Amino acid sequence: MSAAAEPALAARYARIVGRRALLLAALAAAAALALLADVATGAAGLPFDRVLTGLFTPDALTRIERVVLWDIRLPAATMALAVGAALGLAGAEMQTVLANPLASPFTLGIAHAATLGASLAIVWGVAVPGLRGEWLLPVAAFVFAMAATLMVQGLAMRQGAGAQTVVLFGVALGFAASALVWLVQYLASADAVQQIVFWSMGSLARATWAHVGLVAAVLAACLPLSLRRAWAMTALRAGEDHARAIGIGVEGLRLATLTRVSVLAAAAVAFVGTIGFVGLVAPHVARMLLGEDHRFLLPGAALAGGLMLSLASLASKTLAPGTLLPVGIVTAIVGIPMFLALLLVQGRRG
Repeated sequence: MSAAAEPALAARYARIVGRRALLLAALAAAAALALLADVATGAAGLPFDRVLTGLFTPDALTRIERVVLWDIRLPAATMALAVGAALGLAGAEMQTVLANPLASPFTLGIAHAATLGASLAIVWGVAVPGLRGEWLLPVAAFVFAMAATLMVQGLAMRQGAGAQTVVLFGVALGFAASALVWLVQYLASADAVQQIVFWSMGSLARATWAHVGLVAAVLAACLPLSLRRAWAMTALRAGEDHARAIGIGVEGLRLATLTRVSVLAAAAVAFVGTIGFVGLVAPHVARMLLGEDHRFLLPGAALAGGLMLSLASLASKTLAPGTLLPVGIVTAIVGIPMFLALLLVQGRRG
């Protein structure tokens, strides 16, 4: 490369980085606007100006308005943003480390195992010393989700398995957990079955500030760890042989990433139930906008996931006026055509 070409390449690289930074800022702004719109929407009929007033000066609201805004709407809206970001980040890492564009945070059977844990808590819930009743269900869902992850990773490590074998282990475990959920439903009362079905649809209605804080803490802990290995993840997109050739320990990277993804997905699912397609579609949206550089792709996927779930939460309150639809239904209805559209666009590019 000639010395004269180096400044031109540096300038071009700076333009690419600047454009991607602007796109990240645009995604962040869109997510913030979606959050505000979600907070301002609801059956209580709280005017938008009162919402803005209450956000900055809560004492200016009446007691009922303060309860509606700070105890109902804001926890649900911020939970949508946090859970969407966690699923988006987890999906991007999962697709990279498994080299599978159809991978999602639930590929390892996490969602099915969490549903099994929640089902057992609903049907045969018992008092646990030191654990308040409202925490029994999410704790059971989280424990079962992490147990499924450890089981898959243990089998993979014992067999020295590659990415595809890990996926197959996860799929098999998911089917087994689903069968056990059906068995629990068959033995349960009608009321318990109704609760299980509602939980499995995904809902933000149960969100509290304590729940939001835990999901946000998990996200805040995992995102920096993900960004620290962004260069290795970018190299892995070029193939395992390429990554090994430049000194990356692929097996160790995969194990650490799957553990991180599992914690993110388990924390999200434990509090809101099963919410599909966000972790599958959001990384593809971010990849189309930002490319494969994981320094931008990972935060972009998190922002895209938060934006998607915030918009889904907004739609769940407006599609059927007077009825709060489970947000998992909305993400499935909207996510399927979005994913098909992405496939078509990528197919034309290919």
